[in-house]
Amino acid sequence: MRMLLSVATGPPTILLTTALVVVLCFWFLVAAGFTSAGSFDADANLRAWGMDGVPVAVAVSTLTAVAWFLSVGGGLLLTVFAPPSPATGLLRMVLPVAAVLVAWRLTRLLVRPLHRLFPDESAPPDRGRARRLVDDAARAVPLRPLPPGRHRSPAEEDAALPSRQGRVAM
Repeated sequence: MRMLLSVATGPPTILLTTALVVVLCFWFLVAAGFTSAGSFDADANLRAWGMDGVPVAVAVSTLTAVAWFLSVGGGLLLTVFAPPSPATGLLRMVLPVAAVLVAWRLTRLLVRPLHRLFPDESAPPDRGRARRLVDDAARAVPLRPLPPGRHRSPAEEDAALPSRQGRVAM
């Protein structure tokens, strides 16, 4: 147990331990009802990182927890199996960075199945729908100018719009 505490609070891993404590405090606040899991969604977009479709707090919490476990596990392995040397010290400094990179890849895999649990999260845009709207606008028949003082009825304006197959223009 002493070795675990030593590795978790050691120089490079203390950063991830601090981040994990912050994550745990956040989830305690969520459990107590002081905030919600989606409170950071307006602040960050994780689509570029490949972790979209779930709340930001879920993705970042998963990333932090996985990185911490990898870093502490690797530190324990180094403590037990590697003799103290300058190379081991360098590995201890590089280990948290490598743990974050591996955790990012693992988090991307872990959050993919969670998309179905969060249906209100933004999904990738439907490019087909946008293309159909542009095509419909291009096929729209321009209306003739009216004499001054005359206005079109809504039925006349709707009649000029292209109707989709299976839809009735009103």
